[in-house]
Amino acid sequence: MSFTLGLDYGTNSARALIVRCADGKEFGSCVVDYPSGHQGILLDPKDHNVARQNPLDYLYCLEAATKGALREAARKRGFKADRVVGIGVDTTGSSPIPVDAANRPLVAQKRFAKNLNAQCWLWKDHTSWREAEKITQLAAKHHPEYIAKCGNTYSSEWFWAKLWHCAKVDPKVFEAAFSWVEMCDWLPAVLGGVSDPTQIKRGICAAGHKALYCDEWGGLPDKKFLRRLSPKLAALRDRLYDKAYDASALAGNLCPEWARKLGLTEGIPLAIGEFDVHYGAIGSGVAEGTLVKVIGTSTCDVGVVSADQSIADIPGICGIVKGAILPGYYGIEAGQSAVGDIFKWWVEVVCGGDDKTHVKFTKEAAQLAPGESGLLALDWNNGNRTILVDQRLTGLMLGTTLHTTASEIYRALIEGTAFGARAIIERLREYGVPIKRVVCAGGIAEKNPFLMQTYADITGCTMLVAGSSQACALGSAVSAAVLAGEHPDFATAEKKMTSLKDVVYKPNPAARRVYHKLYALYRQLHDSFGGLTPSADHSAVMKDLLAIKEKARA
Repeated sequence: MSFTLGLDYGTNSARALIVRCADGKEFGSCVVDYPSGHQGILLDPKDHNVARQNPLDYLYCLEAATKGALREAARKRGFKADRVVGIGVDTTGSSPIPVDAANRPLVAQKRFAKNLNAQCWLWKDHTSWREAEKITQLAAKHHPEYIAKCGNTYSSEWFWAKLWHCAKVDPKVFEAAFSWVEMCDWLPAVLGGVSDPTQIKRGICAAGHKALYCDEWGGLPDKKFLRRLSPKLAALRDRLYDKAYDASALAGNLCPEWARKLGLTEGIPLAIGEFDVHYGAIGSGVAEGTLVKVIGTSTCDVGVVSADQSIADIPGICGIVKGAILPGYYGIEAGQSAVGDIFKWWVEVVCGGDDKTHVKFTKEAAQLAPGESGLLALDWNNGNRTILVDQRLTGLMLGTTLHTTASEIYRALIEGTAFGARAIIERLREYGVPIKRVVCAGGIAEKNPFLMQTYADITGCTMLVAGSSQACALGSAVSAAVLAGEHPDFATAEKKMTSLKDVVYKPNPAARRVYHKLYALYRQLHDSFGGLTPSADHSAVMKDLLAIKEKARA
């Protein structure tokens, strides 16, 4: 028997998963929380847009989670550590790290240890919204092709905006950084012992979706365009990379130092790094016609279309990148900037509750009929990623009365995220992306049947659930298995190593009719507050909600 190790770095924790290559059977897993900050995130009480992480936490979790997974696997018959034949890594993104010339994070230096700007700029950091707007404006004027593949709008969650903002607000950090490396590229490089940032094998996933990379125009944006942003960015370009690779490429081989630390075999292959949702799609068995939703703190929606076909540019999405998920396919990405984070905000921050409160609110919310609360929410508490691409948008709750309960608001927040999911699905279908089935992954998809049924009722799509509770880590392990030669290609590896749970959520026709009316009201608010129809008349919305509420209660 042979095994691979999948490492999955999320927003609050990292996890290691050891699976058997023959069939994807899970032999060992371990989850380790990031030790720094608030639930692993470094915040600034003066600026809600700040979200950073300590890169040294990633190394701590790498060792702790891997050893924990190995200990669990060692208790299973047939497992030995020397039978682990490859490692794959996925992470959040865009989460760039400033590093020195030896590929060490700047925070390892005493002078930068407590500097937030020297940390990893986590995906959900939105401090660079002004820079993102300027990049969008300049690209539209001088190089429209740069942003055409990423929905015609550059996001503050992405690579160049974050680097440019750092150059403005903290020149000392920017000048001390020899280079910047996406977390998903940095960790395989660390495991491979790469000590020169220019020698790191960068993945097309991060490069194409977040850094405006495309082979058609020679890789990254040219120096002339970057100079329009900042001469500092133009100078940095030479210290980044010229070529990015899909998952068919080898990122490197496990170096002696980390082989000793982890107790694994020196020289085993390291898969190219991808973002969590992209490898999560592979771990969910993605194929043409399948939309994979990885539902967590935020939600990412991804699909694939054969590279043999032409695909139209899609306004408002996060990117169309050849090879971003599977080799030989365009990877299409969209998503919502907050989903689980919205529920956490309501239950834990506002209501002062805990996990038991989530369960209580879910149970009480499930007893309500669609429309019975009379509430309607916009899912923008952390901005809008798709289809408006505007991180300056905020949340909204409409229809509250003196009798509104916490559970009713909880249900409205779930419905609001489902309405946002429907908007994304409609946009993808509008531009010809085939969606024949939806596979959901992540803890929320597994643990909350009420939410899953609500998503089915609102989107009109049958919802399936990935077989593994660690779909992202499994996808990383699948990629490692292909690189190690255990399977001839990704299609075979997916067929052998992935599965679906025996649960299906089909749309309820009666609920769907009510939600169709509510979605029309949602879109009215969405398009108006989102700037698409700023002069819209909302005078009837509250009373329309009351009418739906009264009918539901009758």
